[in-house]
Amino acid sequence: MWRLPRFSYLFNRLNQVRAINLGVKVNQACYSELSTPQSHSNPSHSQQIKCNTPGETAKNYIGQNVSRKDKTKYLLNTLFDLNDSKEAIYGALDAWVAWEQNFPICSLKRILTLLEKDQQWHRVVQVIKWMLSKGQGTTMGTYGQLIRALDMDHRVGEAHKFWEMKIGTDLHSVPWQVCHLMISVYYRNNMLEDLVRLFKGLEAFDRKPRDKAIIQKVANAYEMLGLLQEKEKVLVKYSYVFAEEGTSKKNSKNSPEWKIIPLLTEKGDTRNLESPHPRKQ
Repeated sequence: MWRLPRFSYLFNRLNQVRAINLGVKVNQACYSELSTPQSHSNPSHSQQIKCNTPGETAKNYIGQNVSRKDKTKYLLNTLFDLNDSKEAIYGALDAWVAWEQNFPICSLKRILTLLEKDQQWHRVVQVIKWMLSKGQGTTMGTYGQLIRALDMDHRVGEAHKFWEMKIGTDLHSVPWQVCHLMISVYYRNNMLEDLVRLFKGLEAFDRKPRDKAIIQKVANAYEMLGLLQEKEKVLVKYSYVFAEEGTSKKNSKNSPEWKIIPLLTEKGDTRNLESPHPRKQ
């Protein structure tokens, strides 16, 4: 029986030694020097991340003094300067997010907007595909943005394939905005059979279009395919959409107009006031 206390004492001492060794290793790792890619040529730029305890979070991240705007501008200029290579683009994007604590989805959205404004559709496709490969940006908005960029980059076949694989299998929950986008892509590229098939798939889920532009494109597609009876059925079935839009326009025209009446104050200056009375014709 005298061995049990001694065994317990040795076991506790062993755990203490292990804990001390673990703390030493963590502290050594926290004090190790981390250098940015530029610091390989100049050791003076190396930085240290100080961590006193194993559970303490390091606060001095590399690049923390660089503003988000400058980082975005740097990546945008890099994307413009690189050659048209998937490996080069993906490598630049990987390096750009390497020191980020969280995935910079907002910054990438701004970059995509700037690329679209400059009509850099091929770059937009590359950036979005890289995002999706990282499991980021998997939303209908990003999917629609990719389809539009593929269409503008004259890659409608790839846009159609992406639709079939990622979106077209779940038509009952796809937003009408994205559906309208794909209908427009089919219509613009004379893929009328695919357009009609998509519209029938939406109707199968009892989804009713709210925009007369969709109905008009479907009707025109039926007409160009020689299906005049189907065209008439669609126009009759959704005639209420045209009626509702006409009523809303009529109401907007009959709404009272506002005019500006100058008001002379006691100090002699004029101030503009809005009058609710209709303007006389």
